[in-house]
Amino acid sequence: MAKAFSIAELIIVAAIIGILAAVLMPHLHGHAMEAREAAARENLQLLRAAIELYAARHGGVAPGYPENKPGNAPDAGLFEAQTTAEDRCLLQIPENPFNNVNRVRVIGNEEAFPAAATGGDGWIYQPATKVIRVDWPGTDRHGTRYFDY
Repeated sequence: MAKAFSIAELIIVAAIIGILAAVLMPHLHGHAMEAREAAARENLQLLRAAIELYAARHGGVAPGYPENKPGNAPDAGLFEAQTTAEDRCLLQIPENPFNNVNRVRVIGNEEAFPAAATGGDGWIYQPATKVIRVDWPGTDRHGTRYFDY
């Protein structure tokens, strides 16, 4: 007679696996969020360094301005072209790790920086102040807004 598992034994094993998975999932999710937070900080460091490098090479003028003239209205496409293709400060604009978007929203010279993130873009940047922030609402485990990284 062949030996096999009974239905009851299989149900017990499935229940144990389910319980273990339920216990481990929140722990694993926490590590995934920590990795996204670390990636956001690193990507912001890269972007900020690229902005400073570009400005150092162009007489203090931040990237994003047509003809490198701060009186001109800044442009997001120009920011990307100046920091990647033209000046090679970056190979490409990094993605926001929370929403996987690398689009940069550029704020004009006279516009106020938004008070909060919307999550619609990857990054929000104002050439007049050289401030760039991650566009993602919410806070990290320490209570710091992602927008304030």
